[in-house]
Amino acid sequence: MQFLRRFWVVILLAVLAIAWLAGPSEQLNWATFARHEAMVAGWVDDHPVLAPFAYLLLYAIAVSLSLPESAVLTVVGGLLFGTLSGGLLAIVGSTAGAIGLFLAVRYHLADAIAARRSRFLDAIRTSLHRDGFSYLLAIRLVPAFPFSLVNLAAALSGMRLLPYGAATVIGIIPATFVFASIGDGLADTLGSGNQPDFSVIFSPRILGPLIVLAVLSLLPVAWRRWKRSDA
Repeated sequence: MQFLRRFWVVILLAVLAIAWLAGPSEQLNWATFARHEAMVAGWVDDHPVLAPFAYLLLYAIAVSLSLPESAVLTVVGGLLFGTLSGGLLAIVGSTAGAIGLFLAVRYHLADAIAARRSRFLDAIRTSLHRDGFSYLLAIRLVPAFPFSLVNLAAALSGMRLLPYGAATVIGIIPATFVFASIGDGLADTLGSGNQPDFSVIFSPRILGPLIVLAVLSLLPVAWRRWKRSDA
C-alpha cells in the first residue's frame, strides 16, 4: 500500500512537470488563439451545445495541470460566449479544475507532508482549519497571487474541501468577469493583430475595490482573535 501511494505521488508530480515543461502552456496563449480565431468562432457557432462543454473541459484540465494561462482562457471565453456566459463558464471550469487538483494533492501528497510536521506547519493547519475560508477568499480576490500555487498550498496545508471550494467560487468571480468583459470587446483588437491589455486588472479602479473586499473578508478573523485576546 505504501508503495502504491508513493507510485501515485510520482505520477502526479510527473504529470505536473510535463504540463509545465513539455509545451502545452506555450500553445495555450493569445497569439495561438489569434491565428485560429475565425475557425474556433465558426466551430462554436456550429456547435452551440457542445462548444460550452468543450470549453469547460479545456479550462478544468488547464487548471488541474496548473498551466499558467488561465487568464487567456477566460478572455477567450468572453470573446466566444460573451461576458456573462463566458464568465460563468470560466468560473465553473476553474473551480472544477481547482477542486480536482486539490483532491489529487490532498490524497497523494498531504499525508507525506503531514508526516514531517513541525510547529509551524501545525500552526498553519490549525489556522486554516478554523479560518481557511476567510484567508483563501482574501487571496482569491486579489489576482496578484498565482492561482495554481494557491491551489497547491491550500491542499498541502490541510484545508477542508467545502470552505476551499466556496472561497474559490466566490473569490474568483470579480476578476473572472473583468477578464471576460475584456474578451467580449476584443473583435476589433484581434482583427488588427494587437494583443489585449491584461494590465487593466491591476489598474487602481479595479484592483482597489478588490483589495478592499479582501480586507473585509479578513474582518471575521480579526474579530475572533480580538475576542480571544480579550477573554
